[in-house]
Amino acid sequence: MVKLMMILLGVDYLRNRSRSLTVTGWLLLIIGIGVFVDALDGALGSPIAFVGWLLLIEGALTLAVAWAGVGGQRKLRYAKGVAFVLTAALIFEGNHHGHFVLSILIGLAFLFDGLLQATSALVVRYRRYRVALGFAIFEVLLGIFMIQPYPTHYKGTVPYCIGAFFIFAGWNLILIAMRVRKLTSNPAVWVDSSAEAASETGKTNDAARPALQAREWDGPPADDEPALTVHVWTPVGSSKAETQWHPIVDRYIAAVDRNGVISTGHAALESPEGIYVSLYPAVEIDRSPDDFARLLRATRENDVPGMFQQSYAVESKAWCPSTTRVRIRNYDPNRLDSFWRDYREDTTYNLTHRNCSSSVSRALDAALEGAAGRLYGARAGWGALFRMIATPELWVAAQVRKRAVTMAWTPGLTLDYARALSMVADPRPYGWLKVTRMALAKMRESRRAWREEGTHASDGRSNIDPPARV
Repeated sequence: MVKLMMILLGVDYLRNRSRSLTVTGWLLLIIGIGVFVDALDGALGSPIAFVGWLLLIEGALTLAVAWAGVGGQRKLRYAKGVAFVLTAALIFEGNHHGHFVLSILIGLAFLFDGLLQATSALVVRYRRYRVALGFAIFEVLLGIFMIQPYPTHYKGTVPYCIGAFFIFAGWNLILIAMRVRKLTSNPAVWVDSSAEAASETGKTNDAARPALQAREWDGPPADDEPALTVHVWTPVGSSKAETQWHPIVDRYIAAVDRNGVISTGHAALESPEGIYVSLYPAVEIDRSPDDFARLLRATRENDVPGMFQQSYAVESKAWCPSTTRVRIRNYDPNRLDSFWRDYREDTTYNLTHRNCSSSVSRALDAALEGAAGRLYGARAGWGALFRMIATPELWVAAQVRKRAVTMAWTPGLTLDYARALSMVADPRPYGWLKVTRMALAKMRESRRAWREEGTHASDGRSNIDPPARV
């Protein structure tokens, strides 16, 4: 979450507010510790019912406006609304059974996430897998703490979660403030010093920057609108033969056809300025089931020569059109160009550490740096930060990024990551605001129709001949 916020807000935006971020972080940290400690003795002093009402109201409002969403946004809103309403119902249940069910669900979520992260770290063995393994063990222990009844017999589940949320949120804000105070470049993205200097002195190529005429949009860019495009060939969609059905696996990892051939899919990034990021092994890798497990390790012995494709038109003609695409208006072509000039110098390919999907994701990070603050320009205030935090897609993108960094970037994860970031970079209207606008427009349309009907009726009466006098 820390790196993602640094990417989307930009170093300059955060540096100017580092002191306020530090104060807010310490305040949240102290409150979180207080709430967590308060729950240990079972005598709860925290307003748990108030939290339940907040969750219920937020869940109900989310469900009420979920139909106004577009594509994946609609599904995410429905999932969020249902989760909030069920959590509120369990809180209001207030007895042992409600606390027990809530504790089991939250504990299992922590356990599953920790075990998944630990397994992927041990299998892939990327550069810093030991750090991720330590966090995974901590998450497993936290899940066990939630499931077992000591010391509050499940009464403290909600305060534990609230306290943990405030603790992690406060700690993240403190980390961000500490990192940005003395930074001259953003360590969360890949940019060189020359591009950073050009950006600071204002000597960037503004003519190449797409002009943003709005701060929010009702949908994705039109086909004729200049936008950054992420192309994704899903494992199932790019397979040459009919694939076997493996839920989740064939969406995020690989698909296996009836001949036993494994297809991992592909990802590429295209910009209107002519940049095309598409890394592919120079020699086709043998992806038979016997060798596939060995290739999953992100170690240097699995590095092979790679090559960058020339353009989407050439690649799609030689192979097939992309299965799906994500288009984003709000991006920085100068930072993308800087990233591309450095990144293309190294053509090394590694199936899990440096592949097509990781290349696209890193290019996307570079292009979207400062996207949230760029919408408002010099007038960007705390509202940009609050709106970004309140966007559910930010949390989705953070979780996808966490999975990809600790496991491996795949076309499926890159697709979800690009979709989530597109909602943050090109924000949509708030659900309740969109519904209000639609209701007002409908009322104006109905009033206009009534006036026209009244006018036609009066005109018809005036055209009737008066009765003749006798």
